[in-house]
Amino acid sequence: MNYIGISAFDTANGPGVRVSLFVSGCRLRCPGCFNPESWDFAAGKPFTEETQAKILSALEEEYVEGLSLLGGDPLEPENVDVLTDLCRAVREKFGSKKSIWLWTGRRYEHVRDLPIFQYIDTVVDGPFVQKLKVETKGAWFGSSNQRIIPIASVAKE
Repeated sequence: MNYIGISAFDTANGPGVRVSLFVSGCRLRCPGCFNPESWDFAAGKPFTEETQAKILSALEEEYVEGLSLLGGDPLEPENVDVLTDLCRAVREKFGSKKSIWLWTGRRYEHVRDLPIFQYIDTVVDGPFVQKLKVETKGAWFGSSNQRIIPIASVAKE
């Protein structure tokens, strides 16, 4: 898996201050996507053990509320296993003290059986639809068809 960026102090993608990981690769290619450079699976840098250690270290800060996974699409087959391992490591280290949010262009009903969802607190789902674009500052989704879904089956300690 490749990623195109990590933000250790992100206030735009989920509640509070978050560590955000932007993964590479998306086959959906929604017209008007805010991040089309992330569509290419080869974009950015390889995700390594050192990358994971950097994310876990950034999450140690008291003021950081959690981890946000964006893209590209975190649920592409090339990404989901690596991110499941990352989420498992976050839960092992922090338990439920840090929330994990995930953005995907897929509908939750179609992907909810993926193992990653045992670690996710909130999913923002659905493809971006340009004619439904939301201009509200502070919205955690780009178009009104997208949903913010709290996941009830999160592995909590």
